This record gives sequence, structure tokens and C-alpha cells, in this order.
Amino acid sequence: MTTDARPTFVLIPGAGGSAFYWYRLVAELDRRGVASVAVELPAGDDQAGLPEYASAVLDATDAIDTSIVVVAQSLGGFTGPFVCAQRAAQRLVMVNAMIPLPGETPGDWWSATGQAEARRRLADEQGRDIPDDPFTDFFHDVPPDVVAEVLRQPEPRQGDGPFGQPLLIDRWPDVPTEVIVGADDRFFPADFQVRVSQDRLGITPDVIPGGHLLALSRPMELADRLVGPPH
Repeated sequence: MTTDARPTFVLIPGAGGSAFYWYRLVAELDRRGVASVAVELPAGDDQAGLPEYASAVLDATDAIDTSIVVVAQSLGGFTGPFVCAQRAAQRLVMVNAMIPLPGETPGDWWSATGQAEARRRLADEQGRDIPDDPFTDFFHDVPPDVVAEVLRQPEPRQGDGPFGQPLLIDRWPDVPTEVIVGADDRFFPADFQVRVSQDRLGITPDVIPGGHLLALSRPMELADRLVGPPH
């Protein structure tokens, strides 16, 4: 592994496991001369869980000869630290991510953190109903042409495999960790994420404009935060 080269960013998607989610961020990183690998997770396989998700990420890093930065989105927050416990990383960046405790399951995370109450409180403050279709919460700030491009892709499916599985790490991996939060996230409200990050990691997040799907709605701002503006 070459340690003096710029790191390669390993991008872990959230529920649905689609590598396509990162396509706008990949383009922004490329404009900055930064290599990246967007990982496709076996999310449609009900038999696949956190170990299989981590294996998919580790397999994707096999050919990388630089150091890596692991970037985890939403449900990917359970996979990111699992990967970093098995392979050295320069940084772990959690983006609107579920921040787990060692031994916690993704299924238990929701009630343990109070996510539903935080989501409801934000909707009440904004005079909104919680939609039956979460599309509104996820895509409210994504440009229409990007939404259309997403809808042209095969519909992702998220199996139940990981939700009952504990995160099998004894402690948070020994890697510099950063937390990035979308100020306009309706699904994981910003104040909720700040509280969870401070309580669980002792980290005050960087809050940037955008909703839950920052890589689709604000790829330039996210890339600037990850690596700086293009030269």
C-alpha cells in the first residue's frame, strides 16, 4: 500500500445498498483528482447481514494500493466501523449515519436513539405530516433531474438480514472519526444527529446544507467538506 499518495474514498451506501447513490459525489471527487470506489452491497439478499456487507466493502478495497477513507451513509453507519475494525483506514466519515454502539443491532437503534420521536417533532415544528411514502422525506431537496435519473435505475430492495444482527465490535475502531449532518434532514433531524453523535462518540458534527441524501442533493458541498474545493 502506498502511504504518500492521496487516499481512496470508499463509499458505503445506506438502505438499498446501491452504489449508484454516490454517482454525483464520485464525479465531484474525480474533479478534484481524488479516487473513489462506490460499493454495491448485497442488500436485496435476505440472508446477507452486517458481516456480508462488510465483506463486500473489504472485497472492493482489495485492489486499492493507497490508504483509504471510509464514508458511510445512513444504515451504512453500521458497516463503516465494522470495516474499520478489520482494515486500517485514514479516516471514518459518517454522513447522516446511524451511529451504533458496539453490540447494538440496527433494529434496536431506532428506539434506543429516539429517532421516531425526533422525526415527528421536526414535522410538527414545520407544520408537516409524516408521509406514508418516505420519498418526500428523502428527496425533498434533490433536484428534479437527479430524481428522474434515480427513478430510471432498478428499484433497490433492502432485506431484513442486518436488522437483527448485533454489531460485532468490542469498541469503536481506533480511527479518526468525523460526523457530517445535513441541516435539512427530515428523516434524521439535525439536532437529533448532533445529540446522538455527542452522546455516543463525543463528537460535535459538522452541519452542512442539505437533506438526508447529501450525495445526491449537495455533492459539491459534501466533496468540499471531504477533500476541499477543486483546484
